Amino acid sequence: MNEIDPAHRFSMDAVRNYEAPADGDKAGGINDVARQVASQYRRDTMSPIMVSGVLRMVEFAMLFLSGLCVYFYYVGFFNYLAWQYPLAIAATSFLTVVLLDVTDCYQIAALMRPLANFGRVLLVWAGSFALMALTAFAIKASEDYSRLLFGTWFIAGFLLIFGLRLVMSTLIRRWARDGRMERRALIVGGGKAAEQLIRSVEKQPYNDIRICGIFDDRNDKRSPPIVAGYPKLGTISELIEFARIARIDMLIVSLPLTAESRVLQLLKKLWVLPVDIRLSAHSNALQFRPRAYSYIGSVPMLDIFDKPINDWDSVAKRAFDIVFSLIGIIVFSPVMLVTAIAIKIDSKGPVLFKQKRHGFNNEIIEVYKFRSMFTDRSDPTAKQTVTKNDPRVTRVGRFIRKTSIDELPQFFNSLFGSLSLVGPRPHAIAAQSHNLLYNEVVDGYFARHKVKPGVTGWAQINGWRGEMDTNEKIRMRTEYDLYYIENWSMLFDLRILFLTPVRLLNTENAY
Repeated sequence: MNEIDPAHRFSMDAVRNYEAPADGDKAGGINDVARQVASQYRRDTMSPIMVSGVLRMVEFAMLFLSGLCVYFYYVGFFNYLAWQYPLAIAATSFLTVVLLDVTDCYQIAALMRPLANFGRVLLVWAGSFALMALTAFAIKASEDYSRLLFGTWFIAGFLLIFGLRLVMSTLIRRWARDGRMERRALIVGGGKAAEQLIRSVEKQPYNDIRICGIFDDRNDKRSPPIVAGYPKLGTISELIEFARIARIDMLIVSLPLTAESRVLQLLKKLWVLPVDIRLSAHSNALQFRPRAYSYIGSVPMLDIFDKPINDWDSVAKRAFDIVFSLIGIIVFSPVMLVTAIAIKIDSKGPVLFKQKRHGFNNEIIEVYKFRSMFTDRSDPTAKQTVTKNDPRVTRVGRFIRKTSIDELPQFFNSLFGSLSLVGPRPHAIAAQSHNLLYNEVVDGYFARHKVKPGVTGWAQINGWRGEMDTNEKIRMRTEYDLYYIENWSMLFDLRILFLTPVRLLNTENAY
């Protein structure tokens, strides 16, 4: 058994530091066919993980409430509520959800086939009751429970669970058919290897993978234009734009693991995308430890990169943004009101300045700031960096820029969802360093857009804020941003958020 660790073989640092040979492939716009294919996919999709997660909560609530309803029916709503009944009902409901999860009853394949899983669900529900009865017997409390009450709940609870699963199977099939619940995948690399991979994935019943096309740098002689019924839509560089438009979830690289230099060359281009990247292992002769693989049905995959801040993490981060943005707006509302009045008195023009910047997945967003420049000298494209004693900046502007008060309106960006409170700071779409765009200065610069940009970030509290007048400064800011993405956690966000006011006292680079 080969014990090579694939995560080590293709680590983030290995990909970023890999010097890919020049292959003459320049990034460009995708062709009309690829653009038409990309634009047809719905944008209001649902994650299968989120759907099954919500179902867990709904089933727990349904079981718990049905148990209470049965209790109130037999005992009466206004009679004394014995604490052991709600406790036993809650414990049994929770245990049932846990056991259903352990037995894979929340997998999409199981949810789409409720009749085939009838016996498994019934066994789990009966097992939960058996464990409850055994616990009551062990603590000598079994005589306190009504057999009629719990017998009624057993029947009612199972009918509710199974009825819900019948409804869910219909909904999931409809969502899958309409393209609302799916994981969109692109095949990287064509030829026989891609054909075998596609055939293997399509053989998996009830999988939620939709293959959207194939991208390969090789010409049509070496890589056919159509593989297993799927068109080759362009080159690897064109894949990046396609993936952003079509909201792709996963890239599956269909190259042999032994072609390490070629795989690294591809990953060097693809790691900037906020997607899962998997290396197909179904035809590899090398074998790894079982835990090294993930699976699409029974097709083994090696996990190269995971999409950062995904599924439930994104829900937690969004809740974090809403709560703390509202707190920030309330706390700083007097400061924002005084600032708006001062700007209006100091110079002509609007109080707010709106600037287009790169957001999540390179989408263009509009960011709010208090206006700090004279209206006729403002630079919405940010081609010219603000420098010390810049004549374009007003008197009030100098103060609010040094203290970062000009950024306070971005609490509203965070509340509405175009920004996060914590993340890589968004840069203007035409921001430059020595007449070079930032992405021309820093290799892999767009990888900082794999997550939603933030009002404050790890780079800012480490001193990399303000004027970006050298290539080294933008490189260092990008390094700190990538560190944040690779090491994100809710505690990390809290740490950055609470350190921000302290670190803003250093105004050395803020002009």
